[in-house]
Amino acid sequence: MRPFLTATWRYLVMLNYEVDPKVLAPLVPRGTELDTWQGKTFVSMVGFRFLDTRVRGLAVPFHREFDEVNLRYYVRHRGPEGWRRGVAFVRELVPRWAIATVARVVYNEPYLALPMRHIVEMEGAEQGAPGRLEYAWKHEGRWQRLAASTRGRPVASAPDSQEAFITEHYWGYTPQRDGGCAEYRVEHPRWSVWQADDVAFDCDVSRLYGDRFTSVLSGTPTSAFVADGSGVAVYPGERLAVGMD
Repeated sequence: MRPFLTATWRYLVMLNYEVDPKVLAPLVPRGTELDTWQGKTFVSMVGFRFLDTRVRGLAVPFHREFDEVNLRYYVRHRGPEGWRRGVAFVRELVPRWAIATVARVVYNEPYLALPMRHIVEMEGAEQGAPGRLEYAWKHEGRWQRLAASTRGRPVASAPDSQEAFITEHYWGYTPQRDGGCAEYRVEHPRWSVWQADDVAFDCDVSRLYGDRFTSVLSGTPTSAFVADGSGVAVYPGERLAVGMD
């Protein structure tokens, strides 16, 4: 099967928060269940650069490079080969109206188009120089942001680490309007990560993500790091069989 979309995802700022599973339970796509790390459930605020974007091999003018900021959580589904570990999204922010509209109307993905901007100061960061990243969006007249600085060199995450849990989910799950669920595969190599300093998250959480996340995202992240990213391939979605748990 050929990928539906290919791109390069770079400089992923990931702020991770432990959350009561009851907060996420009403959102979990049918056919999946919450995935946990050491018995704990997490949501992540993720900001990154979307580069060299192509749909079925074709570059769309003015839509090849843009920012994305999303709030995601972690689920799993039992496939023929065993557990498939994946992510589901509360909301995905992009600056392009066309991207958000197609994703929302055709695929029921929770996209929202907003003005966005970024700061990427990563020259020498792979050799250990300090780096700085900021992803910002304007919602209801106010600029809000997600930011972090990097320290040291990026390193491969240990297999059982929280960094590996957060970055190594290779499936996506999207609730459908009729109550079903679409599943798609995401392919990329393992990412290395920088530890993060000077983490900042300034957001009107209630207005953008709903009251259920206000207390969760108002606290200090359980962990924060920056993944280097890589080329990715997203394969066409398939509908999960009804009644499959």
